[in-house]
Amino acid sequence: MIKPLLGQLVVAFNGSNSSLRASLYGIMLAKQLNCKLKIVYVIDLDSLKKMTMIKMMLQDEADEVRGKLEEDGKKNLDYIEKLAKSKGVKIEKELRYGAVWSEIITVADECKADLILLGGTNGTSPLQSTLSRDVVSKQDSEIIGSAHCSVMVVRQPYIEQLFKLI
Repeated sequence: MIKPLLGQLVVAFNGSNSSLRASLYGIMLAKQLNCKLKIVYVIDLDSLKKMTMIKMMLQDEADEVRGKLEEDGKKNLDYIEKLAKSKGVKIEKELRYGAVWSEIITVADECKADLILLGGTNGTSPLQSTLSRDVVSKQDSEIIGSAHCSVMVVRQPYIEQLFKLI
């Protein structure tokens, strides 16, 4: 018997609108294709560590920021889980720590993912700073270049409307 093309999906979710669209797309795919879906939120400890090393942030401040990031990550994952349940889709969610691209690839390898979904933008938003755009695109490039499975960048701007219809 031939293995289905998509049995396990992994979505990289960071709370941004583009990663929300990727999550909604993942929920719809999981529902339509009867796939397993894992949503992963990674807290970028590398950036926090670098900021404390170059004295941009004291260790106490970094610890406080880490706590807030953990809280945000848990809330974001709970929100996606609620959206999935509204469509009758059961998801697995995971909060991880480390370099975003490395953790996403590790999760995908661990669960033998067939596809990683990333959020993409439709051009540049005036609200999105050049720095954050560069960081995201570097992480996405690392995932795309290093993943051992297929990677899809979700760019559909009206995915929220489609999500409401199914």
